[in-house]
Amino acid sequence: MNEEASDHAIIFANETHQSNLLKTDYTETELSNTIVSSAEETTRQKGEDAENQKNETSFQNDEKRSISNNLMRHLIVQTSKNQTIHTGEKPFKCDICKHSSNWKNALAIHMSTHTGEKPFKCDVCKHNFNQKSKLAIHMRTHTGEMPFKCDVCKRTFNQKGNLPIHMRTHTGEKPFKCDVCKHSFNQKGNLAIHMRTHTGEKPFKCDVCKYSSKWKNALAIHMRTQTGEKPFKCDICKYRSKWKNSLAIHMRTYTGEKPFKCDACERSFNQKSNLVRHMRSHTGEKPFKCDVCKYSSKWKNALAIHMRTHTGEKPFKCDACECSFNQKSNLARHMRIHSCHAHENQHR
Repeated sequence: MNEEASDHAIIFANETHQSNLLKTDYTETELSNTIVSSAEETTRQKGEDAENQKNETSFQNDEKRSISNNLMRHLIVQTSKNQTIHTGEKPFKCDICKHSSNWKNALAIHMSTHTGEKPFKCDVCKHNFNQKSKLAIHMRTHTGEMPFKCDVCKRTFNQKGNLPIHMRTHTGEKPFKCDVCKHSFNQKGNLAIHMRTHTGEKPFKCDVCKYSSKWKNALAIHMRTQTGEKPFKCDICKYRSKWKNSLAIHMRTYTGEKPFKCDACERSFNQKSNLVRHMRSHTGEKPFKCDVCKYSSKWKNALAIHMRTHTGEKPFKCDACECSFNQKSNLARHMRIHSCHAHENQHR
């Protein structure tokens, strides 16, 4: 309804109200007061309507200005980001190291590597993180959530970055190439590890001895020789080992499993190394060769025994006399002599 129609409606209502009042027995004074009161009410109502319309218009204008300002700020930020990307400018610089970044929040995250600050804490376990996103990823280890799914197979992942790496197993893509040789890899980390075969770099060093390695897991295994740690335990007996593979081999003594089968005969073995040695009985291969003479053998320990004929070494010594031998079996035969003498002396 427009303003003119509203005024007509108000006038009509007043006239009707006055007509009704005249039909009653009101006194002249009462009638006059009633008419004045009605007029005042009408004026007040019109004032309120005008004020409400003014406030609504002001609110709409404020809202438009707010949206416009936010849009301008967004465009300024985006323009700044785009300019930074194209110019390569990194205005946010670390005061401690040479790190610089395009983004202020990225610098704040980097600074936590210097301060050690980890404000994001897991409520389930005691782990802390320097980034909120890392805490969110960690929480999936508790919830079991795997939101990133492979469209080709049924594998799922708890981190977005793992999915494109996995997809390369389907596509065969290996984008990370070695500049020295022709090898290529599906992960950047694997290329970095491979490069140590060319550079000879051994960044993983033992704190106890001079041992160093190209591989982190090799150092971890080596450290068990220093600490004597045997983390791999048999559930059936007291057997413990420093090596996971050794425990797997040991468990086959209970299961009877012999997964390594000879293609030439029906024999099978519980260790791959035993199969390799066995295969030499079919191929006649003698990989262990003497550096002094033409002797060669299928077995490593046989070569070691042979070498004592050149060095004169006799490491197996008799406790009863001064004799020594180059083979343990020769010492065992010799010991029977002492056993026989002792038995004869007892019967005399």
